[in-house]
Formats: sequence, C-alpha cells, structure tokens
Amino acid sequence: MLQEVFHFSFTVSDIEASVRWYRDVLGLELVHRQRQDNDYTRTLVAMPTAVLEVAQFRLPTVASAMSTHMLELVEYAEPPGERVPLTTNNIGVAHLAFVVTGLHDEYERLQSLGVSFRNPPVEITAGVNRGGYSCYFSDPDGITLELVEPSHERQQQFGILVGSGN
Repeated sequence: MLQEVFHFSFTVSDIEASVRWYRDVLGLELVHRQRQDNDYTRTLVAMPTAVLEVAQFRLPTVASAMSTHMLELVEYAEPPGERVPLTTNNIGVAHLAFVVTGLHDEYERLQSLGVSFRNPPVEITAGVNRGGYSCYFSDPDGITLELVEPSHERQQQFGILVGSGN
C-alpha cells in the first residue's frame, strides 16, 4: 500500500546551474548533494555506465514524514542524455506545481528575475480549483513548473493564511 510521496525528480542538463536557479530564484532549500557512481545506481537506472550528480531540495516551510527532500534534480554525467520536447502534451512529460499566496506578486518577482512564463496568472473558472489562479513557467531546461493560488475557500480549507503573502 502506498504511504506517502518520497520525492519528485527531474533530469537536468547542468546540475550547478539548476542548483543555483532552484535555490536562488525559487527559494528552495538545498538539503543534500551527492555523486552517485556505484553499482546500486547503475542497477537501479538500468544503465551499466551511469554516473549521476544529484541535488535534493525541500520547501523550507514543508516537512515530510518520510524524506528529507521533496525535489531531486539529477544530471547524468554518464551517459549524457538527449534533449527531448518537453511540451506538456507529450507522453511522460511531467510538471510540478507549487502552492502560493500572492500569486500576482510572485509572478512579477519571478518575471523580474528573467523567468520565462507561458502565461500570466489566469483565473481558474471551472473544476475543483475554481476561484483560484494559476500560471505555467519553465526552469532553465524548459521543465514545466506551475504556481497555483487556491481560492480563498480552499486556502481556508488547507489552513493557508489568506492574503498574508506567505
């Protein structure tokens, strides 16, 4: 039986650039770095020559019961990967959504730092998240990320401080 999410992972082209971006632009906390050059990793990823550079992050405000991190970035030092189209309709392409309050302010802040957005914040007009706002943006490799500001009702339901900018 599944218990909890341990972490989510993206493969990146340049671990150093990605660490700086996720830490300095998004404000995630870097909790661990490691080079994985061992038989266990090669067996796990089913690549006999695999060597990985790994960085693990967490949101400073969110604790997990099972893991020290929520996002893992991996650069394959060996064998290097290929760039593939990361448009969201391609099979297997994922995205990670972050809950925010003050989405319009966060959008402006990130845009001023040169973050590439697919759209400005849009009002969610249908479905379970109706009344909230959302926007898609990209990390340096073109990986899709999302900012979601739930409606005031959903924020209250989740215990988020409405309008606090937190």
